[in-house]
Amino acid sequence: MLSEEILYSPVTELAKKIESKQLSPVELTQSYLARSEKLGPKLNAYARMTPDLALEQAGRAEKEIRAGHYRGPLHGIPYAAKDLLAVRGFPTTWGAKPYANQTFAYNATVIEWLNRAGAVLIGKAAMIELAGGMGYRFASASLSGAAKNPWDTSCWTCGSSSGSGAIVAAGLAAFAIGTETWGSILCPSAFCGISGLRPTYGRVSRYGAMALSYSMDKIGPMARSAEDCARIFAVIAGHDPKDRSTLPLDKAAFTYTPALELKARPLRIGWLTNAWKQMDSGVAKALAAARSALRKHSASVRDARLPIGPYEEAGNIIIAVEGAGAFESLIRTGRVADLTDPLGQIAGYVNEQIPAGDYLQALRVREQLQRKMENLFDSYDVLVTAAQPIAATKLDLNLETDLARKFVRTACDERAVRIHRKTSASRATIRRTCGRRLCRNSGGAHVSTTLRLAPQTSQTGLSGSWEASLRRL
Repeated sequence: MLSEEILYSPVTELAKKIESKQLSPVELTQSYLARSEKLGPKLNAYARMTPDLALEQAGRAEKEIRAGHYRGPLHGIPYAAKDLLAVRGFPTTWGAKPYANQTFAYNATVIEWLNRAGAVLIGKAAMIELAGGMGYRFASASLSGAAKNPWDTSCWTCGSSSGSGAIVAAGLAAFAIGTETWGSILCPSAFCGISGLRPTYGRVSRYGAMALSYSMDKIGPMARSAEDCARIFAVIAGHDPKDRSTLPLDKAAFTYTPALELKARPLRIGWLTNAWKQMDSGVAKALAAARSALRKHSASVRDARLPIGPYEEAGNIIIAVEGAGAFESLIRTGRVADLTDPLGQIAGYVNEQIPAGDYLQALRVREQLQRKMENLFDSYDVLVTAAQPIAATKLDLNLETDLARKFVRTACDERAVRIHRKTSASRATIRRTCGRRLCRNSGGAHVSTTLRLAPQTSQTGLSGSWEASLRRL
């Protein structure tokens, strides 16, 4: 088995060794499989491993590379995919008991494109049931059980890409694919001390992926570095005729060139001052150090503010209504009672009662927000803030009650801000590590460029007057 040093190497380093034939894709895959079989069950990281498929793909990659056919930086690199992405012939459970035996006769587009790049699938990553689409109160809301944080197993990895975070952080694979509707890539990346990219809506095809919120779901990479995320994103981004929500070819595709330098002008960096009203002292201290370091490298760091408005309420309504539509059959047949989490068993019925008028008003508020965010993006290339105001939470924390006391959000809650549909790659959200943060009260901060994230909790109705809110925007 290869050393931990190699298994924790970023994709960029592994790719160099594989291309130069210093590292065997088969040996790398065998080592990740052995480590996953040993540690994966202790962390509840996997929904299912795919060793036979992995070794077959690794063997093919090794033969191709020896023959001089190197496909690119993901060729022969092992990864895990969140268990809401269809993989032909394997169960795709969506993390939920009602779908425990569900299989598909086709691959999700993301899986197909990773296959085309020569990547090696070693397993399906565990996840929160239905990606939190019916709401949940506890980390245990998963068919696989609560995903444990590799740095402190009494803490959670966050959700809903809970297994993906654990797998990357524990060195069980070189990278993982996660999905996000409202923080489900960025939060696990922050809690687990890794890098995550939540792409702009429409950049990555969702064909073959579970639908939660048709107008907000995104798919993105979780890895060891921002550069790794860029490499992976370059493979999975692009227009897909099978998903009509993907952007046109010229706006969806992404090309990463490491030699590219910004010589024309320095990056315009906006430091968000109203993302959080308060944060843990350890996070605040590390964030201040990050800002100081950033100023040393760039003289163009200026304070910036997110728009103010009823955006959290709008986001809640959109997700609730679209989620109820996506899981209509589950709700109407009563099978929703088979979900693990008590909140998930009942929230769907509540969400079905939201009036169509409220949903349409929420869409109007979102449109207003998009316009305001366009103005902000015209002023800055990058927006920076802490990815989370707290460190990883305990496994037994009640997310609906206890977490609400710890998260103090402003009126411009980011969860709806991420709805913005700018097409430039710079509008995506990426979380970088700035010192590893373990459990609560430990040091280290996680910097989220563009936007921050908030926990997925119960769905709530709109408060106040919609018309008055719209007039204020």
